[in-house]
Amino acid sequence: MSRRVKLIFNPHAKRGSAYQAAHALQSIVARYGDAEWASTEHPMHAADLAEEAGKQGFEVVAALGGDGTANEVLNGLMRLPPGRRPLMAAVPIGSGNDFACGMGVAQDAEIAMQRVFTGESRQVDLGEVVDQAGRTRYFGNVLGIGFDAWVTIYSYRSVYLKGFAMYLWCVLQAIARNNAAPVVDVRTNEETFRESALMFCICNGGREGGGFFVAPDARPDDGVFQYTMIRQVSRLMMLRLLPEVMKGTHGRFRQVRMGKLTEMELKSDRPLAIHLDGEITAGFQSDVTGLRVRMLPGALRIIT
Repeated sequence: MSRRVKLIFNPHAKRGSAYQAAHALQSIVARYGDAEWASTEHPMHAADLAEEAGKQGFEVVAALGGDGTANEVLNGLMRLPPGRRPLMAAVPIGSGNDFACGMGVAQDAEIAMQRVFTGESRQVDLGEVVDQAGRTRYFGNVLGIGFDAWVTIYSYRSVYLKGFAMYLWCVLQAIARNNAAPVVDVRTNEETFRESALMFCICNGGREGGGFFVAPDARPDDGVFQYTMIRQVSRLMMLRLLPEVMKGTHGRFRQVRMGKLTEMELKSDRPLAIHLDGEITAGFQSDVTGLRVRMLPGALRIIT
């Protein structure tokens, strides 16, 4: 029996080249039949489209794009009551595609598109983030505070580079420009500490930036987040840590703190730069100085 599928497509993913990638997938869609396309036109449009698709009775809502598109789609689905949430799917045609990688989605776009219609689903955990003003968002792969959020901001401005090369160049920019660490007071279900944190990542999946294994032990279905924090270090030390993060071996350095949590409260001495799955939720004009994070076990079913 065929599934009723909504395909939510971001034509601006991967600096606009996602349009060609999506066009190449149309023959696969035509082969399976019952699918309806929708193109995003503005920020958070994918969330609105996903919510509406659920209300209209679509059985699968697929995000065609990168990590930001996937994040918007899952946020739209989380607006629906659990019993009315369609299955989520992802077709990775963006720059980093870390969400799809962490969730176990095929990295080949053609295979991933076929599985939108034929693949099995798995139940995955999500993270809920509420700031001090009560604004709520969800993430599936990673919540990044500080350094990697600045990397994401710089990636928005990159014109010529794509994929991992783009993120690597943006990392080097962030090392040069953003070396001031906020002081954060952190309380989790496991521990309490105060640190100067240059980078703080709460991870449901192990990878971000297209190839940086920030939390290699993170799994999206084990009911727990892994976190990685880099304390205030010199620019030279950040350069030293860079290849270690690419290999996932940075945890052996004393400047790196790693652990587990299911709930966290964080307060900062200054406004924070924040991204959720590559979507900037607090940037240059940030007013966010406090966050509450909690694990939502098995909140969504995703096709793998």
